[in-house]
Amino acid sequence: MNQTNGRIEALRALMREEGIDAYLAPTSDFHGSEYVGEYFKCRQFLTGFSGTAGTAVITMDEAGLWTDGRYFVQAEKELAGSCVTLFRAGTPGTPAVEEFLEDRLPEGGCLGFDGRVVDGETGRLLLERLAPKKVTLSCGRDLAGDVWSDRPALSCAPIWRLKDCYAGKSCREKLADLRKAMKEQGADLHVMTALDEIAWLFNLRGGDIVNNPVFLANALIGMDTAVLYVQLAALQEDAKASLEENQAAVKPYEAFYSDIANLKGRTVLLEQKKTSYLVCESIRSNCRIRSAVINPCAAAKAVKNETEIENMKRAHLKDGVAATKFMYWLKKQIGTCDMTEMTAAGKIEALRAEQEGYLGPSFVTIAAYKENAAMCHYHPCDGACSALRPEGLLLVDSGGHYYEGTTDITRTYALGPLTEEEKEIYTIVAMSMLKAGSMKFLYGCRGMNLDYTIREAFWQRGMDFNHGTGHGVGYLLNVHERPNGLRWKIVPEREDSAVIEPGMICSVEPGLYVEGRFGARTENMILCVPDETNQYGQFLRFEFLTWAPIDLDAIDVRFMDEKDVERLNAYHAEVYRKIAPFLEEEEREWLKGAVREITKLVV
Repeated sequence: MNQTNGRIEALRALMREEGIDAYLAPTSDFHGSEYVGEYFKCRQFLTGFSGTAGTAVITMDEAGLWTDGRYFVQAEKELAGSCVTLFRAGTPGTPAVEEFLEDRLPEGGCLGFDGRVVDGETGRLLLERLAPKKVTLSCGRDLAGDVWSDRPALSCAPIWRLKDCYAGKSCREKLADLRKAMKEQGADLHVMTALDEIAWLFNLRGGDIVNNPVFLANALIGMDTAVLYVQLAALQEDAKASLEENQAAVKPYEAFYSDIANLKGRTVLLEQKKTSYLVCESIRSNCRIRSAVINPCAAAKAVKNETEIENMKRAHLKDGVAATKFMYWLKKQIGTCDMTEMTAAGKIEALRAEQEGYLGPSFVTIAAYKENAAMCHYHPCDGACSALRPEGLLLVDSGGHYYEGTTDITRTYALGPLTEEEKEIYTIVAMSMLKAGSMKFLYGCRGMNLDYTIREAFWQRGMDFNHGTGHGVGYLLNVHERPNGLRWKIVPEREDSAVIEPGMICSVEPGLYVEGRFGARTENMILCVPDETNQYGQFLRFEFLTWAPIDLDAIDVRFMDEKDVERLNAYHAEVYRKIAPFLEEEEREWLKGAVREITKLVV
C-alpha cells in the first residue's frame, strides 16, 4: 500500500473510534507560524506534500489537500499515486475548505482537529458555518500525532539575547509601549503566542524553526508583570540575565495551558487569528476578551526604528557583495566544470558566510534551472538536482540573517544563449521590479494601491504571476512579516494589506513562469521613506535596500522604454558605487562591464 494511503487509513481508524467524520490538518504549530518545525509537520506526514502552505481534510471516503498557486506543480508531483486529491485554492470551481466540509459532513456530524494548531477565528467561523447542520467540534486530541509513531521531538535550540545596539530599543521600552496599547484597549492582560512577536518584544532570538530565528514560547503580559513560557533548557545565560533585568518571570513551556485555564475575571487582549482555538475558548469561559485587529507588537515591529534601518542598510550592503561575487563566479565558471543547482546554492551560502556578522540563511535557497524555475518554490536537494549547462536561465532566490538584519534577493542569470521568449520575459520582469524605485504615493495607500504599477506590463500583455508582488520582512526575524505587503487583491490569510508606513520594509518580486520550460523573477527589498508634504498631504516613496547587478546578458532593449533604460542605468551606477569598494581588482573590472550603461536602440 502507498505509504500516504496507509497513514490515512490509520487516521480513519482513530476517527471511527472517536466518532469523527472529518479531520482537519492545517500547516501550523501551536503559534500560528507560517513555517513550522519538524514536530509540527502533521499535514506533510499525512499527505506527502512538503510545501510550506496547505491544509488537509480527511473524511471516511475522501482525502483532499488545499494549497495555493505557488505549489500547484509541486503538489501534483508529490501527491501522484496517492489517494489525496489536489484542490487548487483560489481557482474557479474549487471549493474552499469550509465549503467542502459543509457539503461533505453529515447532519449532526463531527469535525475533528487539534485545537492547538487551528486559530480561534478559524475555529469559530467553522462552528458558525457548520451550525445549520448541527456539526460539533472535537479539538482535544491530536489524532495525526497519534498515528505518527516516529514523530520527531520538539526542537529546543539555544535562546540568546539580541543586544540593544542591534534592536534599537530595549525590552523595557517595548514593554512600556505594549502596556500603553493594552490600556488604550481596556485590557489588563495580553496573551502572546506568535513567536516572532515574542522574540521581538523580549529582544531574544533562537532557532526552533529552520531559517527563522525564533523559539517556542508563549507570554502573558500584565500591567506590571511579564511571564515568558519557554523550554528552560534552551535559555542561555545572556538571555536569563536580560529577562531578569527586565523583570520578566520565566515558566516552563508546558505550563502555559494550565495557567490559561486558571485565569478568571481578567480582561484579556488577544488576536484570535493568531491565538489557538483551544486557548481562545479556555479564556472565553472565564474572562472577557478584547479582540485585537492586529496584536500591538505585530504592528510595532513592522515599522523599523532608526537603528534597525541603518543596520538593515549595512546588512544589505554585505549581502550585495556576496550576491555580486556569486554572479562573477557563476559567469566565469559556467561551462568550465561540472555544476549543479546544489553547487550554485552552496556557493551563494559560502559567500554570505564570508561576511562579518552572518548567522545563516533566511530561507532555503531556491536555485532553479530551466523548467525547475517554473515552480515558484522549488529548491534543489540531494537526489533531485539539475546539472547547469552554458545555456538558458538559472533563477536564484536566497537570503541571509545578519546581526544587522534579514535579507531576501532574487536574480535570474543567463548561463548562455537564450530564446527570444526568455529574453522578453526576463526584461519585462526586471523592468517591472525597478519601477518600485520611482513610485511616489500619498500616505494611506496600501499594497493593493501600488501593486498595479508593478503588474501593469504583465496585464497589458494578458499575463500574470500567481503570487504576491511583495511581503514584509522582519529584522533578524521571519523573512515573511505582516502586516505590510504588495498584492493586487486581499488574501485574508496572508494578513498583508495594511497601510504602508514610513519605516516599513517590503520585498518587490515580480516573476513569470512558463510551466515545463523556464521561469524568471527579480527581487529587491525596499524601504518606505517620507517624500514631500504639501496641501495634498504626506507623500511617500520607496528606497532600494538591495544592491546587486541585474544580468544585462538577458536584457532585450526592444522591450524597454526610455524610462526603463534610465532606471536600470541609475540603479546599476549605484550598485557599482556601493559594491565595487569591497571587491578584488579583477572582480571590480568585471563589475564595470556587468553594470555598463545601456542605450535604447532607435529603429
